[in-house]
Formats: sequence, structure tokens, C-alpha cells
Amino acid sequence: MRNNTVGKIVTFGEVIMRLNPPGCNKMKQSKELEFFFGGTEMNVAASLSQFGLSVKHVSNVSNDFVGDAALACMQGYGIDISHINKVNHPLGLYFMETGSGFRASQIAYNRLHGAFANISPEQTDWDEILNGCSLLHWTGITPALSEGAYQTLKQGLIKALDKGIVITTDPTYRSNLWQYGRNGKEVLTELVGLSTAFIGGVNEINEILGTHFTQTDEDFINAAKQLMVTCPNITKVYDKVRVAYSVNHQKIYAQAWDGVTYYKTDEIEITQVVDRIGTGDAYAAGLIYGLQFYNDEASLRFANAACALKHTIHGDINLCTVDEVLELVNGSSGGRIKR
Repeated sequence: MRNNTVGKIVTFGEVIMRLNPPGCNKMKQSKELEFFFGGTEMNVAASLSQFGLSVKHVSNVSNDFVGDAALACMQGYGIDISHINKVNHPLGLYFMETGSGFRASQIAYNRLHGAFANISPEQTDWDEILNGCSLLHWTGITPALSEGAYQTLKQGLIKALDKGIVITTDPTYRSNLWQYGRNGKEVLTELVGLSTAFIGGVNEINEILGTHFTQTDEDFINAAKQLMVTCPNITKVYDKVRVAYSVNHQKIYAQAWDGVTYYKTDEIEITQVVDRIGTGDAYAAGLIYGLQFYNDEASLRFANAACALKHTIHGDINLCTVDEVLELVNGSSGGRIKR
């Protein structure tokens, strides 16, 4: 079911630098760090651009050579950066130690006073940004960072909803980020209420609504129904389920509720994880891409395959093409060399 009138996709969120020791080294044993530019919404934007869609990212970066490098990185992925501001605050960053086997990866953030945390509604012309836009994507990381980020996002969501634009949200709740005085669960409930599609499952719904649904298929449906009652603009709920056997061995599947029908994909097992960072963003990008061209069931399979493939790519961003994702969707998982 192809939609030949796909408009521009807009993403809004922080651009952040990741620094980690090579391989699975701990910081204390390494004398060098490698870096990547990412950020949850930017990761989605980059993947969608790799899929061939027109994507604009809205953000702040630092007014220095680090910010210039971040802009060049985004341009290299094909992202429209015309509404990214350069400001006199440092780029946010995080440090990561990659785990192995039963040793978990660890992350330490330095982002709460960075360039994006200092964004304000006055810096963001949503009328111009949303011109020609068919879909706006945001995550729960963004309103957690600052009052300015929350107010800027809220303004954009109100305008997008008024224009009839599809609004997808991955409302990740990380309690340690909410340090500027707002109640994270109240804010997320408000902003999810201004969105039309929810990318999350029972855990996210429980955190936002204070409910106690379990991980059964039936409770996923009941949780989705409760969310739609509380946030009536939400018409569909899409979830990614992960089973982790170790850092290097994972299994994923996807499920959805569209208000009438429950969908569930087959499981994909990943036995040699290269990098887990950005896998949820790869799922979101795969879903957003799929919804432009396929029905819900096919979109869910595409998203699950995109997520699985990101586990095999070092860095924050899924660099796979549509054809590579479709190969896995269609059962090609043997890894045979292409000549």
C-alpha cells in the first residue's frame, strides 16, 4: 500500500556526542576515545534519510568547531539542517563503556546545561518548520532536559495537531533527567495527549499513567486501550519487545494495537550484538518509514527488521538501506557475501 504523497518528516531533539573507549574497554584502562554524533531524534532522522525520505531536524548545537562537525555529520546523512541554531553553549555529550557477556554497558551523561537544553520557543519558527510536513516525531528525552525544551516542543505539537499532521512519540521516561522542577510523568501525559501515534509498550504506559499492566498480549491490548481513553488523540500503539540473554545475545519482536486489531511479528534473534545504542531509534525510523508506504502489519515487520539490523552496526545510527531491511523481512538472514 504505497502512499505517493509522502511529505517532509520533521524531528525535534538534542544532537549529542558519544565518547567511548574502543571495543569493550573500560574508561580507566583506555588512553583514547572514539566519538559519534547522535541523539534519539537525530538518529531517527538519519535513518529515515538513509531510507530516502526528506527529513528536517530541529535543534541547537554549539557555536564552535564541535557544533560545526555535528552539522557536517548531519549533512552527510542527508538531513536538512536549516532550522538548527548555533548557540553559545557547549554541545551535550555522554560517555559509554561497552559491556560484554554478562557485564552491562554503562553510560554517564553531560547534557543538562548544553546547547539544546538552552533552546527556547523564540528560537523556533514552527509555522515555517511545519510547512509541507507530513509527520513530526519526538521522544520523552526532549522535554526532560529543560523548561525551554518542554515549552518549545509543546508549542510545536499544538501547531502540528492543529494542522492535522501525524505526530509520533517514543515517550521514554528517564527519571534522572527530570531535574528542572517539572513532574516528568505529568508532562509526558500532557504531550502524549497532543500526539497521534504511540511508540512504546506496557512499561511506558505504566510509567506515564501509573497503571500496573503485565507483559502478556492481553494486557498490552488493555494498556493500549487505557492510553487511548486517557489520550484520545492516540489512535495506534506500536511496541518493541526485547528479551536479553546477555549483552551480546538478544531477541526482539514487535506488536501493535490499532483500536480494533492486534498485530504481532515473528521473533528475530541476534546472537552477536555489535552495538545496542540506537536500536530503539532504528525501530522508530523503520516504523515511520513503513507507515508511509505499507499497512500496519507490514510496517511492524519492517520496523522489527530495521531494529535487528541496527544491532550489527557500530555507532548510534542505523545505516541500512530499505533493500537491506526488506531482505531480512523476507527471511534472508544467512549473511552470505554479496559479490
